[in-house]
Amino acid sequence: MAEYLIQFLWDKEAAVWVATSDDIPGLVLESGSFDALVERVRAAAPELLEMNESIQQPLSLCMRSERHEQVFLNG
Repeated sequence: MAEYLIQFLWDKEAAVWVATSDDIPGLVLESGSFDALVERVRAAAPELLEMNESIQQPLSLCMRSERHEQVFLNG
């Protein structure tokens, strides 16, 4: 089974999640909702792999997310 890594990063300035992948050429998606972005990736990843003729079935999508927040102490 082929595993494809998708990275989700929070863009604080644009207030959106961005999904990219070195394993899936052309995959660059964004959404204000993390869950909506996951659904978009699930739909787009197989299509992009098929277009690039590099699809191996079954697919395993490994999704990793990062969000960095600045927090201040009270007092």
